[in-house]
Amino acid sequence: MEILGSTFDDSVFEESRNRVSSAVLPAYKPKSCEPEWFCHYERFEDDLDEQKTMKFRADLKYRRKQYQGAIDDYRACLSLVPNGNLSLKRDVLESIARCYSHLGLRERALETCEKLRKEATNTCHLTCILQLELTIHEGCGNLRKSISSLQNLCSIHPFNPWHWLKLATSHQSLLESSTCLENLNHILEPQALIQQQEERKLAQLKASMCFVRTRLLIEILRTQQFSFVLEKSKRALKEIEESLRRLQLEEETLRIISEVMGEDLNPEKMREENQDGESLAGLSIKNFEERWWNKLHACLLTEEKADLSTAKV
Repeated sequence: MEILGSTFDDSVFEESRNRVSSAVLPAYKPKSCEPEWFCHYERFEDDLDEQKTMKFRADLKYRRKQYQGAIDDYRACLSLVPNGNLSLKRDVLESIARCYSHLGLRERALETCEKLRKEATNTCHLTCILQLELTIHEGCGNLRKSISSLQNLCSIHPFNPWHWLKLATSHQSLLESSTCLENLNHILEPQALIQQQEERKLAQLKASMCFVRTRLLIEILRTQQFSFVLEKSKRALKEIEESLRRLQLEEETLRIISEVMGEDLNPEKMREENQDGESLAGLSIKNFEERWWNKLHACLLTEEKADLSTAKV
């Protein structure tokens, strides 16, 4: 058959049952494995086979909450991971850190996180490390360290409302714990009482700042949301309004917070500052305190001085 100068074998257009195949395909024999075959498997074909087996064993032990046994198998797996396989290396190190955290060995867990940090090359890696550190701090009830990790997450992802919401609720928990201490320690030295009241006021402002930022972000993003995602945003907005009501800040203070926390919230700037997946080489991540808190604090002080001047007149 000839079409536009090209020649085709007529057999190409024949029915498949009439074609004569010159290639003989080997019989397909799928490998059959018993459940949890890897638990007692010792006939390793090579290092890769042993590495995969040890990883399967470790994951199963982790699921069964046998954390010490899981650590041993993860370490055996890690010793067999090639230097170039950074993805698996990070996976195994993160699993080891989580095991240490579950065992209450916080320092060892954080040391493993530090090893992961040295291997990080982009913001996705750094985000995973910060979320892991957050889990470790939350597991041992260290609220201030949890807040530090969340602030770093907000610095890397300034337009993620859920990091801001978690930071807001953490500050709110800190505020509630300081209030309980103040009620228990009603007999305090004047200086200690003043310091405690200042810390309470600081936590109140920081919680409000984060709640307002979350509200602003959700209001921008929910115009593009549907279904259960939109429902989640609506529920979050209701919770934020209730939390702000309980914090009992003056309307003028809330207005100033909204102005400061909404300065960078326009679509063009949000696209420019999206750092998701960017390389860490040469990347400048703005300090949380400098970018938001210091600016807000300065604005509130200016407003306070202006009110005092007006009162004197």
